[in-house]
Amino acid sequence: MLIKNAKILIGKAFLDADIQFDKTITAIGKIDGPADLDAAGCYVIPGLVDIHTHGAVGEDFSDGKPEGLQPLADYYSAHGVTSYLATTMTLSEEILTPAMHAIRDFRPAGGAKCAGIHLEGPFLSYAKRGAQAAEYLHKPDAALFHRLNEASGGQVKLVTVACEEEGALPFIREISQTCSVSLGHTTADYDTAMAGFAAGASHATHLYNGMNSFLHRAPGVIGAAFDADASVELICDGLHIHPAVIRTTYQIFGDRLNLISDSLRCAGMPDGDYELGGQPIVVKDHKATLLDGTLAGSSISLLDAVRNVVRFGLPLAEAVYAASAAPAQAVRLDAGVLRAGKAADLLVLGQDLSLRAVFVDGVQQSCCP
Repeated sequence: MLIKNAKILIGKAFLDADIQFDKTITAIGKIDGPADLDAAGCYVIPGLVDIHTHGAVGEDFSDGKPEGLQPLADYYSAHGVTSYLATTMTLSEEILTPAMHAIRDFRPAGGAKCAGIHLEGPFLSYAKRGAQAAEYLHKPDAALFHRLNEASGGQVKLVTVACEEEGALPFIREISQTCSVSLGHTTADYDTAMAGFAAGASHATHLYNGMNSFLHRAPGVIGAAFDADASVELICDGLHIHPAVIRTTYQIFGDRLNLISDSLRCAGMPDGDYELGGQPIVVKDHKATLLDGTLAGSSISLLDAVRNVVRFGLPLAEAVYAASAAPAQAVRLDAGVLRAGKAADLLVLGQDLSLRAVFVDGVQQSCCP
């Protein structure tokens, strides 16, 4: 495949060039030969990498339903995501284990690639549990983590933990040798969070949400993440975080900013009643809440998040980097960049950021108009 006359994102700069690929990228530059696709006036960017997504189109990774995984892979690629971490909720080991098995055994027939698993819990704080089910919360437990990781075939790439909980620091020290550890759903103050990062945590889950506020005498996890050189996530649906805070966070964290969808099974679905981790949720005007009004995850795609932050004032190249290379680096994935020899996971966007084409391992996917 040869795409010509595009503006190709290399790192965080657009280059007027052509790109040639089969399963992997073979060349980027001025390339002789007839174009398979003339992308004049369009952008070619890396496929997006969503490291925090629970589901979409009525399906949820925590369900443990093998038949629900292909519709999710198809949904992600149709919305510009070429790699994702299947993200589970705070649930019992008896519920999570079949979910691990289903993800382990999944062999996609097209669509986006499942690059691993994000365990968002159950090692979280009761006070900052948000939309996580309280009855399934569990103290940080390395043995439980290892059982779940083994059940997944070693696919856990990220685990969220509240570092103030009993046993959290030994847990972080051990588990950070296996996968990335993120601080989230936590009441930790600055000193406790710094201890968590010193123990091996390197990431913060959906910054601002599920943690104490950033105050001038109590900077909490947010200030600690900056000082510890950690990467951070933001849910950029326009509901969880004010646009001014998104702009400020980008200025503070720069290349360490990760965009996520935190999408629920309601993504790609109409308003109505749904379920999340055994709890009923209501979606109205694309806003998902528990019955008591607690804000849950989102109904957006990661490409929606990119479009939103560009509308909020971030440069396109920075927004794409935060949704591709940055999250891949945060969870130790070889993805999210356009370079010879890398997987041909890429998108073609129009000037208006409409999705024109999606390629996963060089194979063109069906995508939304």
